[in-house]
Amino acid sequence: MTLKIIPLGGLGEIGKNMMAFEYEQDIIVIDAGILFPEEDMLGIDFVIPDISYLIENKDKIRAILITHGHEDHTGALPFILKDLQVPVYAPRLAHGLITVKLKEHKQLNESKLHSIQPGTKIKLGKLTVEFFRVSHSIPDAMGIAIHTPLGPVIHTGDFKIDHTPVDNHSVDYIRLGQLSSEGVFLLLSDSTYAEVPGYTPSEKVVGETLKRVIGEADGRVIVATFASLISRIQQIIDAAILNNRKVAIVGRSMINNVKMTMEMNYLHANESIFINPTDLENLPDNRVVIITTGSQGEPTSALVRMAKTEQKDVQIKSGDTVIVSATPIPGNEKLVSRTIDNLYRLGAKVYYHRNESVHVHGHGSQEDLKLMLNLTKPKFFVPVHGEHRHLIAHASLAQATGIPKQNTFVLENGDVLELNKESGNVTGNVPGGRVYVDGGRVWKMHNDILRERKSISKDGFLVVVLPYNVKTGKISPHPKLISRGFIDSIQANKLYPKAYEVIYQTLEETRKLNQKRGQTNTSVKNALIKFFYKETGRSPVILPVNSEA
Repeated sequence: MTLKIIPLGGLGEIGKNMMAFEYEQDIIVIDAGILFPEEDMLGIDFVIPDISYLIENKDKIRAILITHGHEDHTGALPFILKDLQVPVYAPRLAHGLITVKLKEHKQLNESKLHSIQPGTKIKLGKLTVEFFRVSHSIPDAMGIAIHTPLGPVIHTGDFKIDHTPVDNHSVDYIRLGQLSSEGVFLLLSDSTYAEVPGYTPSEKVVGETLKRVIGEADGRVIVATFASLISRIQQIIDAAILNNRKVAIVGRSMINNVKMTMEMNYLHANESIFINPTDLENLPDNRVVIITTGSQGEPTSALVRMAKTEQKDVQIKSGDTVIVSATPIPGNEKLVSRTIDNLYRLGAKVYYHRNESVHVHGHGSQEDLKLMLNLTKPKFFVPVHGEHRHLIAHASLAQATGIPKQNTFVLENGDVLELNKESGNVTGNVPGGRVYVDGGRVWKMHNDILRERKSISKDGFLVVVLPYNVKTGKISPHPKLISRGFIDSIQANKLYPKAYEVIYQTLEETRKLNQKRGQTNTSVKNALIKFFYKETGRSPVILPVNSEA
């Protein structure tokens, strides 16, 4: 009698969270998130988990459970639900956010999407799951208890210990204590800030800072944050009301989420506080707050377009105050820094995480994590949600609280951990890599497209035009070379005559071998790759093209 724990995302990385639990013929999945692209993922929109194992075992999957409404826990649903027609259970706010997202992708099946409340228990095969409340940076954040024949398994989701939460809902310590008294078999806990000493500050800190900064501003105030950070949006609105300012919402995802959360009563404000961005010129600058997307420097976001003077409704001007109410996700640091620099160049005064308390993270620091460990007292422990160093740091904290080292497991995506009543071992692996979403396309990490994009960005490309005779099908010996981003005209004048000689020699060899056109193209390409690398030390992408002679 064993329980399998199979992480498919979220371990060794920040984002793409997905964890499968398998007991006999039943599989349940917690979260289905995206990973924002790193700088070398050229043109990629975002990354989702590889669900090959789930597709192979889809008859066993009983449900997908969502802990909260952030994209790194929900954003993959429109893509994976195409292959997995299974029920999805989510807290009420996450349910609303997911509904908006699935509608956009024309993937909404209301009979499969269920809203749950804290304390809800759902029987899924031989497993029963139970949602309990935790504190995070979004309302309705939940942890999940899985009642198994081996004992309770607790998955915290993203959490911190916040005694003064903006939504007035703290961690459900009572229920966690009750589960602890039953003997927690396994704890899986958020590791994102496991390296940070002390406790994580309360969200109330940010609210006070926003009220002060907005109150001191002489002109317009533009605040960028995550569109799903509903508690923060409420704090911005409250600060605007306190300072007698109207609020304009800019950015498609921000507009959609504000509208939806107002309808669901998660955001509290009179409709009269809001104005259309096109009406901003009708108000004095000191009566305006603009809430927008772009806190991560996303290239197409509203704040980045403002910083590049490309946003149609809002142009940054001297006297504006811009608040970037977020910390950069790892990999986004340069994008955020570039945006802040551009805002300064346009004359704005910018507040961000390095010069003002305009953001606190929603994840527990070391003392929060130790409190969760001591409260639940698990037999086994698996750190989740974090880069590898975060997982290692969290495992060390667990051992410091008394969990034996042999009962602590630092896993990689794709590992299969099997636990019985006495011990556990990693017994195998399943596909746990990355799947890229690029516009309307979805492709796995071994795809050649990304490799070619990286090569083009580094070494440029070279087109080899090889004319061929329509009647004979043979390639004529009058090639043409076209270079972009590879060599300048001076180098071209020097190297192209030699390159043409390489082509002529190769064509002669292919004629002797009676190669077909496709084989000849490949031979010419390979010969040029060797030639140009020898001459320049660079490897451009070489593209043979045939034209009619």
